[in-house]
Amino acid sequence: MRSYRTKCDGWGAGSRNRCCLFLLLSFFASFVGANKAYGNASLLIEEPFGFFGSINPTGHAAIYLNRVCAETPTQLRRCQPGEAGVVISRYSSIHKLDWVAIPLIPYLYAVERTEDVPQWADIDTVKKMREQYAEAHLESLVSMTKGYDTKRVWPMLVGVAYIRKIYSFQITTTDEQDDRLIEAYNGTANETHFNLFTNNCADFSRQLLNSYYPSAVRRSITADVAITTPKQIAKSLSNYARHHDSLELNEIIIPQVPGTIARSHTNRGVIESLVKTKKYALVIGVFNPYLYAGMAIDYLTSGRFDLANKAPVIPMADQEQALSGVKIAPPSATFVAEE
Repeated sequence: MRSYRTKCDGWGAGSRNRCCLFLLLSFFASFVGANKAYGNASLLIEEPFGFFGSINPTGHAAIYLNRVCAETPTQLRRCQPGEAGVVISRYSSIHKLDWVAIPLIPYLYAVERTEDVPQWADIDTVKKMREQYAEAHLESLVSMTKGYDTKRVWPMLVGVAYIRKIYSFQITTTDEQDDRLIEAYNGTANETHFNLFTNNCADFSRQLLNSYYPSAVRRSITADVAITTPKQIAKSLSNYARHHDSLELNEIIIPQVPGTIARSHTNRGVIESLVKTKKYALVIGVFNPYLYAGMAIDYLTSGRFDLANKAPVIPMADQEQALSGVKIAPPSATFVAEE
């Protein structure tokens, strides 16, 4: 208290009291601000894979929240100590739901403990792991069609890192923002309105991020003909975060687990796909070279973005910490980074 009085010396008695009160309030405000709890939201950009991924190489987008957990796949809550958070995204054909939430480690590796993640995986092993986790935890999502879940649903929800490389763009969040998100998602009907062109997984991620930071993320009319794509969201979020240091943008790469499963493909935007994917580029170039030239210029001026951007590849043992915002020293690699 003596230091505050010293700063207010020379003031009249009444003014000195007001001065001291102001300084005390400033001190407590700064103390509260310094101890404000922060969490993280990570935009996960997942590479396309398989036949459909070669036709539509935009990939998938999801959001990881390190302080929001799943009471059920459709009910959110705050995490308890020791819980690693949840990955939430929009899917096209899961019980007519708009979104599904899966805990982080099962989402990436189809197991509940990192110690159980295999260093090398084949299709049969991954299939068995997915079915075991789904049987124990995803009963509410089981469909009536035999074999449909194993082929179509579980690969979207659990064990994603076996089939895709993932790029993470992490920003900070506050307790208040997380609580508002939980209240909003639990209080709104979870009914699908999926549309590949106007209401896809990237639109979901865009809307969720904008609920934290309004107007932070936008689609591109020129690069993607107004279709929201995962790559454009990453570009938009990166640009926004670099102009707002308080978001503390952090980028990492989660590699695809080594094994016999085919490697995923490079993410591309809409115009980029038409310009750089041979099956499209050849047809357009032959029948309308002027259109192709125009699209190439469009891509070069507004569509380029490096998802990797020299981000570190994080081995499985450190991924939970890295996604929670802990800075990881250059590790001894558990998985071999892909070219």
